[in-house]
This record gives sequence, structure tokens and C-alpha cells, in this order.
Amino acid sequence: MKKRIYYSAVAVLMAVILGGTVYLNSLLPIITGYAAKYLCSAVFVSNRTASEVESAELNFSFIQYVTSEINYRDKSITSHFLWGSSKAIYREGLGSTLLRDTDEGALRKKKIFIPAAGYNPDTIAWPLGNIIPAIPSGEDTSVLRGIAKNLICRKSYRGNAFAFLVVHHGIPVAEQYKQGFTAASRFQSWSIAKSFTNALTGIMVKDGKLDIHQRAGIAAWQNDDRKNITISNLLQMESGLRWNEDYGNRSDVTMMLYNSNDFAGFAFNKPMDFPAGCHWYYSSGSANIVNYLIRKQFKDEESYDAYAPARLFYKIGITNAVFETDPSGTQVGSSYIYATARDYARFGLLFLQDGVFNGERILPEGWVSYSTTPAAHSNGSYGSLFWLNSGNYYRSAPKDMYFCNGHDGQRIFIIPSRDLVIVVLGYSPKPDNELNFNQLLNDILGSLNDKNSILGEKNGWGKIKKN
Repeated sequence: MKKRIYYSAVAVLMAVILGGTVYLNSLLPIITGYAAKYLCSAVFVSNRTASEVESAELNFSFIQYVTSEINYRDKSITSHFLWGSSKAIYREGLGSTLLRDTDEGALRKKKIFIPAAGYNPDTIAWPLGNIIPAIPSGEDTSVLRGIAKNLICRKSYRGNAFAFLVVHHGIPVAEQYKQGFTAASRFQSWSIAKSFTNALTGIMVKDGKLDIHQRAGIAAWQNDDRKNITISNLLQMESGLRWNEDYGNRSDVTMMLYNSNDFAGFAFNKPMDFPAGCHWYYSSGSANIVNYLIRKQFKDEESYDAYAPARLFYKIGITNAVFETDPSGTQVGSSYIYATARDYARFGLLFLQDGVFNGERILPEGWVSYSTTPAAHSNGSYGSLFWLNSGNYYRSAPKDMYFCNGHDGQRIFIIPSRDLVIVVLGYSPKPDNELNFNQLLNDILGSLNDKNSILGEKNGWGKIKKN
């Protein structure tokens, strides 16, 4: 009897060890892939030091035990953990790409063809350029400057903010950076990129290249109910496709970003769990399918590569952004844009001004209204690749506010009733170090001298020490 119990216990223990090993093995591409990709972009796109990034942003869970080798000669990073390893390479104009089931030599041979902006932003005035106008004499920004210091230097709102920018009535009235970052620093968008995908889709509509109310027309969908999915369903996260957006484990989003060479293909091969247009569920895969559909409209790579810079970025003063691609060459419109805080503020201004920038209509008429109309099953919290405060996400802000919400604390807040854009970028992961955006918005709104505000100062906001 004792031997039987002993052998049974050993068998159970071996099964647990085997199961744990199999599961850990499945995590290794994600663990090492995350480290390699993140560090490669941070070092070669954002020009940050590896040690600072590893101590600040790669110091969690299994990621903290990864060791990374940096090859400055060929601009690559290889990350190791246990028996697993992953390699990411940097290519000029294309940023960092994680190698997955692809030939490194072929990837390195690809050249990107992007036209020049045709102007120097450092020599022209805001908003197209970087010559910032003086703050109007009637606007007292002393409290706002105190908020900036409290956010960046004192961490009074928790989190770890790297950049903070406030644009009021079209003019930057507060701008602050953590030591080591400047107005020229490129910051990762994470899911802010989804809203850029929205804008590119709108421009494609304006150019007559897409009809968002038509079926997506993906070949793999034609023999089942997926054929009913429209582009609008994808934009509003109501495609019905199965998806798991949990970043904490081996989920669909982590498998797509860190263990796939074709992000859109990974997403559109998912089965349907709900009829199209009948269920809301957040999905980075849906955004990447839209980017795939955009790419399909071009006859050659050169035209596709040039489209986002020529038709969106350069039109709104973004001259030095990097829009990274997956190994297949499709821009990662769910997660991988690198741009300055001022660039993200300009993007917010484009939407605040109903799709018009510097006197030119960039987005089609009615596009901002479409983008901010709640998806039918989102309970008022989501429009078209934008989050909506009509779902009462932030109690301290007006309900007409809508925003870009990126992983680990990236935000662009757009508040039409206050003629206001707020940008916050950094590393503020949930739940341990989540930034208190509700309090931050509360204080910012209370600090502004805006007689036309629908909220006014009577709420008692902004009661912080002036500096």
C-alpha cells in the first residue's frame, strides 16, 4: 500500500513537472520576444540606454530574468531566458522587427521609400512646426506648471510619467519631460496607434479607396459567417471574432505580437464566437486586420510605405515618426508607432478640429462624428478605435471627452467642450503603479482659466500648491 501511494505521488509530481515545463516552454517566445522587441525599439528607435530601459520597464515577472545581447554593429538584440531566445533587428525607417518564421537576410534587404516632408518643423510655427507661440497674457498657467511638476518630478499622481503636454485653445500651455527625455524623444504609442489606424482609414475613405460599410472581403472568410464582417465592425470592435486581449499570459494578443510573422493573418484566422455587429470585445487583432485591408489597396510596397507619412503624418507636422511593421510588412496599427509628445498632441488637435489641420481638411467631413459615436454594444464606452467618456470612464472629465488609451499609461485626451488636448506618456502599469488619471484630469480642468467652460471653476478643482 505504501509503495502504491509512493508511486502514485511520484507519478503526480512528474505530471505536474512535465505540465509546467510544457507551459513554460510555450511562454518562452513571449518572454524573450517581448524583451528583445521592446529593447530593440527603445535603443535604436528612441535612442535610450539599455540599462535604463531594463531597470525601469523590463523589471517584472519572468522578463526581469531575461539577459539581452546588443549588437550595435548590425543593430540587433538577442534575448535569452532558460532554453529560449528571440532576436529583433532594427531597419532604418522601419524600426524594430521581431524575427518569427522569416528570413533575416530577406528582411534586411527590404528598403522603405518615404518621401521627404518638404519642410523643417524647427523653422516654422506651431502647429505644423516647433516654434511655440507665446501663451496669451490672460491665461494663468502657474497652477498647470505645478501639476506638471507634481506629475513628472514628484509622482504625486502615482505612475511613472515620461512626458506631459497640454494644448489649450490650440496652443501648448504646459510641457514637461522626465530627466533623460526631451521634446525630440520618440515614445511608443502602444494602443494609441489604433486611433492612428482610424485616421488612416478615414483618409482612405476620403480618397475613395475604402468603404467602411462594405464587407471586409477577406478570402479566408468567404465560406462561413465571417464573410458578413464589415470594416466598420472591425473599427468598432464588434466583428464577433474570438479574441483574448490579456497581456499577462499566453493570450491571443501576446501570441500575435511575439510569436507570429503575420499579425493580421493570425487575427483573421480566428473563428467567430458571435454574429458580426452583435457583441463588443476589445481586440488588437481587429485593428491589425484593418491595417491589412489598407495595405491591400496598394499595387506596390512603395505606395503603401509612403501613404501614412504623405497623407497623414506630414500633413499634421509629424515628420520623424516611425511606424513599425510586422515581419510580413504590414504596419502594426494596433501598437507600434513611435513619435514625440508634440506629435501625439498634433494628432489630438486634428480630431479636436473636426479633421482639419493648419487650414486643410485631412479627414472626411463627418468622420470625427462617426469615430466618436458609441459602438452599439459598448455601453457608450467605445467608438471607432477611440475610447469615449460617455461611458463615464473618468468621472472628473466632461462626457464629451474621448481619448486614445495605450498600454501602461499612454493617453491622448481630447475634450471639445474645453478646447483641450492632453498628452501623457510613460510607464505606469496596472495595478501596482497605475497613474491616477481621474485626479490628474480633475486638477488640469480646474487649473484652466476658461470662461466658456461648461464645467467652470465652481467644482473646486485644481486646489494644489502653486510652484
